[in-house]
Amino acid sequence: MSRVTDTAPQSPPPGEGGRNGSHLHADALAERLSRIEALLAPARGGLAEDGHRPVPAWRRVTRGEPRWASTAAVVAVVVIQLLLPARLAVHPRWLLPAVETVLLLALIAGNPHRIERASRGYRALGLALTLVIGGANAYSAVRLVAGLVRGTEGSSAGPLLLTGGAIWLVNIVIFALAYWELDRGGPAARAAGERDVPDFLFVQMQSPELAPPHWEPAFFDYFYLSFTNSTAFSPTDVMPSTRWAKALMLAQSAVSLLTVVLVVARAVNILT
Repeated sequence: MSRVTDTAPQSPPPGEGGRNGSHLHADALAERLSRIEALLAPARGGLAEDGHRPVPAWRRVTRGEPRWASTAAVVAVVVIQLLLPARLAVHPRWLLPAVETVLLLALIAGNPHRIERASRGYRALGLALTLVIGGANAYSAVRLVAGLVRGTEGSSAGPLLLTGGAIWLVNIVIFALAYWELDRGGPAARAAGERDVPDFLFVQMQSPELAPPHWEPAFFDYFYLSFTNSTAFSPTDVMPSTRWAKALMLAQSAVSLLTVVLVVARAVNILT
């Protein structure tokens, strides 16, 4: 004889079905919330769905930074060079400012709004502009220091401080441009995410959880680096991580220290 087995579901004990139902409902709700958090995590810089943090903006392909900041800095340098005393300028004094303006216009033509398109020629133009500005300012600084050493420069404290301050400020812009042009291959290469290893380690790179999710270094960050290095004569919160970066910062500190010490000492001597 065949035996019929009763396979009908057994009713849970009184009160247990309600508890199981509430547990299942809570588990489903928790699973849905976890999925929503995983979807929102990349947008707010949290954990991605696979449990890992999303790649920070400075290590992936992004839009190029706006052109206006570096352009404004170069225009300010050209104006300062035209206002320097004639004895401190390369003659004809319009020559180097004109060359700098032509190079700047060529760079703007290559990337008019955002610096995204990279080429060897474009990179060479950017480095050439930095070198021309640096050469002009180095000539002015040498003439100023030579005059201070011989005692022929600076008969009045006010104009001397203004002249020395102008050369010092241009020096800050020059090294900011150098850091900006060289760090990880330049602004276009950084936008393309070509290199992962930074030459300058910013705070936001060391603590990405404290930075906005789309943060990446721009020209102002390098100007800040150059300014603090010129005033503190040493790194502050941005650390150089390659030898060329350390060498540039060392050279900037030395030039800044020499200029400031001589100009201030001469000004104090005049006032006393």
